[in-house]
Amino acid sequence: MGQVVLHVELLGYTPDPQKMVALAAKLCYSSADIDTLQQGILSKEQGKFIKKLTDMGHLSPVEHAVFTFAVEGVSRSLLAQITRHRIASFSVKSQRYVSEQSKGEKIFNYVIPAGIERLGQLHIDRFESQMAMMQSWYDEWIEILGKGKETSNEDARFVLPNACETKFIVSMNARELMHFFNLRCCRRAQWEIRALANEMLRKVLEVAPELFSNSGPNCVTGFCHENELSCGKMSEVIEEYNTLFSNITHLKDKEEL
Repeated sequence: MGQVVLHVELLGYTPDPQKMVALAAKLCYSSADIDTLQQGILSKEQGKFIKKLTDMGHLSPVEHAVFTFAVEGVSRSLLAQITRHRIASFSVKSQRYVSEQSKGEKIFNYVIPAGIERLGQLHIDRFESQMAMMQSWYDEWIEILGKGKETSNEDARFVLPNACETKFIVSMNARELMHFFNLRCCRRAQWEIRALANEMLRKVLEVAPELFSNSGPNCVTGFCHENELSCGKMSEVIEEYNTLFSNITHLKDKEEL
């Protein structure tokens, strides 16, 4: 198949995540029983309370909301980065049980780095030629190792590049997602995981806008943690995310009319 592009789906999430978070938070400060608290939560709009909660930094109740994404069209290089976020659950396509052996003209799926794409078609062609060469190395090792399915795949895969596509399902609670967005939406983050983080943020804003209203890179909340390594474009970044938040809010308002 060859070149692939990022695709993200929000597969599922805690039902009424904002109400779940509101219930957990109000339990901390109330002597009422659970039934009474639930009735209070259901009878009122919780958006302003959730916004106040996140503004205060009272985030332990936020951990009760969990979101699950399907991700494809990303590289093994990205996989090495995202699995550093340890408060998350991953299920990943296995290169041991799923062969990348070519069939006819088929080549393994891969991601072309943004920097190479910017160089133009001549350099893209060169990169694709290198991918095809690696496919031939992989196929050669499969043959030499005796086509033993996973026993051959597990050793032949060592010649595959970081560009090779992977697919995974990941679940994170809302607090970890906020931390993920702080780090990976930043312009200092590597371009591929930044694109993934931004797409995941768009998805969760559609279903829980108040919960993630302060999400994005750290500078969105007013402080850049990169110090002398800062991109130096804080006002531009803040405007970018303000536009994203307002567009999502506008779409939600239209849906509710």
